[in-house]
Amino acid sequence: MKYPVASPPWTLLGKGIESRVRKAIIEFNLLDGADSMAVALSGGKDSLTLLYILKAILGKGVPDAKLYAIHVDGEFSCGAGISGSYLKGICKEMGVPLIVKESDKKREKLECYSCSRERRKLLFDAAKDVGVRHIAFGHHRDDSIQTLLLNLLHKAEFSANLPKVPMVHFGVTIIRPLIYVTEKEIIEFAKRYEFQRITCQCPVGQDSKRKVADRLLDTLEEHFPNARGNLFKAAKNYGSDKALSP
Repeated sequence: MKYPVASPPWTLLGKGIESRVRKAIIEFNLLDGADSMAVALSGGKDSLTLLYILKAILGKGVPDAKLYAIHVDGEFSCGAGISGSYLKGICKEMGVPLIVKESDKKREKLECYSCSRERRKLLFDAAKDVGVRHIAFGHHRDDSIQTLLLNLLHKAEFSANLPKVPMVHFGVTIIRPLIYVTEKEIIEFAKRYEFQRITCQCPVGQDSKRKVADRLLDTLEEHFPNARGNLFKAAKNYGSDKALSP
């Protein structure tokens, strides 16, 4: 079976994504003190893009680190629903060790917040088992803008995704190297290298508040074309860093 593996030389689009990932790593010191790191690999377009770009650049103008991938499998998947065997094939071809953890969530207990917490604990435990303290998530610029809107409307907090968050109580640090990359760029990159998987398989996630926030942003951009970009800049310049508090 042929597995889609993206690697340099990139197209112009790939070069742009790589450049923005490098910018985030350097600007926010994402890999400071890391001799190893892991990608939280759902198998969707975001996490695969992140894996391919990191594999290409680590030790080349950015700090070097041994790269792992961690996949949380289970009956219900928050993400693209890619099979573990498929991801094993991709990681084997790339020479990246893959760790698979199992979620036991059932349909009647599916709920975004509790699922997210469980999946993160599985990721954190798997990383620490192999001595990894930095875990890269595939959250991109549009995810951060949606988070800003949700936090503002739900909690009256002006805060988006932070590029680097030490999870003091868990002994790991979350990093987001795609923070400057738009979802549109990732979709086009995934199409170019034939690994596009953009439909979430979770029966709950299709009607989440995050989906509602994204539709609200679409409506805003009909009237204010720079809405997403300006919200991202505002969050970066003025957003709360409450998430950094232990």
